[in-house]
Amino acid sequence: MVKELDKKIEALPDHVGWRLWQASRAWQAEFAAAMRAAGHGWFTEARAGLLGHIARNGMRQSALIERSAISKQAIQQLLDGLEAEGIVERLPDPQDGRGKLVRYTRKGLDALHDGDRVKMEIERRYIGRIGKERFTALMDALRALAAAQAAAMDEDAGAEGEVVESK
Repeated sequence: MVKELDKKIEALPDHVGWRLWQASRAWQAEFAAAMRAAGHGWFTEARAGLLGHIARNGMRQSALIERSAISKQAIQQLLDGLEAEGIVERLPDPQDGRGKLVRYTRKGLDALHDGDRVKMEIERRYIGRIGKERFTALMDALRALAAAQAAAMDEDAGAEGEVVESK
């Protein structure tokens, strides 16, 4: 019976989503490891995922929750940890007494600068692996996909706002 089931299992398709996911996971792991090696022992992939949504000049915590698509509780836990490490600080929002502003500390900004350097080092390694021409083509293709997705989302948003007149 088991042998019959094994024979009927189809191979999964080799699709772009799978390849993008694999490449993304490999990049994230390489980046997080390099950040820890650069002296940022507090750096994890989960924290990196949140930091990527915080504007360098700070932002409202409520906007961060909307932007990151992570639960309010998870955001709170991640921010608690980052605040305890001295990476971010939360201040009262002068425009909304109930709200909080999240902004980077000097230590957090230093980590961002190290992150910028690490990202460029990873890119240089990628260029070394696949060559400059292929890397440039990859970047162009990714930009085109992102632009097409953004345009489609803008188009969808515009269609939702249209008023249809009936006669």
